[in-house]
Amino acid sequence: MSLRNLGIVYRKELRDLLRDRRTVISMIVVPMLVIPLLTAGVGALSFHQVKAAITQTERIMILGGDDSAKTTAALRKLDNVEFVPADPDYKKMISDKKIGAAVEIPPGFEAALNNGAPATVHIYDYQGEIRSETAARTLRDFFQNWRDTTVNDRLAARNLPADLLKPFDVQTDNVAPPEKISGNEIGAFIPYLILMMCVAGAIYPAIDLTAGEKERGTMETILSSPVRRIHLVLGKCLMVMTASFTTMVLSLTSTGISLFCIKYFGADLTRNNGFNVNISPVSLLEVLVIMLPMTVLFASVLLAIGLFARNTKEANSYLQPLMMLIVFPAMLSLLPGFELNYHLAFIPVVNVSLLSKEILSGTFHWNYIAVVFGSSCAYAAVALTVAVRLFKRESVIFRA
Repeated sequence: MSLRNLGIVYRKELRDLLRDRRTVISMIVVPMLVIPLLTAGVGALSFHQVKAAITQTERIMILGGDDSAKTTAALRKLDNVEFVPADPDYKKMISDKKIGAAVEIPPGFEAALNNGAPATVHIYDYQGEIRSETAARTLRDFFQNWRDTTVNDRLAARNLPADLLKPFDVQTDNVAPPEKISGNEIGAFIPYLILMMCVAGAIYPAIDLTAGEKERGTMETILSSPVRRIHLVLGKCLMVMTASFTTMVLSLTSTGISLFCIKYFGADLTRNNGFNVNISPVSLLEVLVIMLPMTVLFASVLLAIGLFARNTKEANSYLQPLMMLIVFPAMLSLLPGFELNYHLAFIPVVNVSLLSKEILSGTFHWNYIAVVFGSSCAYAAVALTVAVRLFKRESVIFRA
């Protein structure tokens, strides 16, 4: 194999692609600008919406409670709450977001408390709607405190200690380091992003170097050059790999910048929500190494599809289903309960996605790493072999 010829093909394709504005935009501008802007924009909007929902005045309706004046009086003293008149159509009002929540105090509530009889307070809310859930949480906290106060008063009336009903405490202590917590929280998203960017960065160059060459009529010129077919395929594949890997690295870099900004400029939000951003750079580097065979696999498959297509339109129609075949396996890392095993270690995309999630959380199963890396290299070699054989077939290259 002539490395000189391979380098000539690679440099020629690299120059051609860098002259194409669309390639530069898809490979550099999109991952470096669009991802941070989207992350910052969505994060800022989410923070603003959550803060507005928490700080705004909550509209709450009290149903019943006419014979429980003490309870309703204490309830109406809640801060940042607006109480609306009772209405029999309260469920529709909650569903229409006219009020946040409603509380139904049963008849004889306070009398039941005084007699030690059980009573049930119903709180109605709109589950999944943040303003309604905030209002319902306010009501739950109030009645929880009201219940505790009632219990303490009963104990005090009988000269019993307040901790009689609480003989011991249960405390949960986290023993996992911040890196593992971050790996579990955002480590599942990063492999998905990397895989998507690998494919997104490779699609356009792969089509342009195959079906695009056919449309421009330059495929014949390239094939007539004194360069072996294998050098042409490897040079084109290396170019597609470069575009894929560059897009992946830039996307990962921009994501890291976004997470850095979230950690240091949104410290209050992340701390209050228990969100940790501590991903080890070494783990990220190891994930990139694990992804290398996938870039070869994607580049080879995309080149083979692009070469088989008659034109760029046909190539794009072939690649849409392929994207779905990659998206859904990559999403397994986002689902809870999926753990890497020897069966999943041999499934392309799934194995790399789950392994990357484990590495980012600080877990290193070297047996799985060896199996995943080895199987990925094997799949990449098979795909590259297929691409080379397709380039040697005139019936494929010059399909009418």
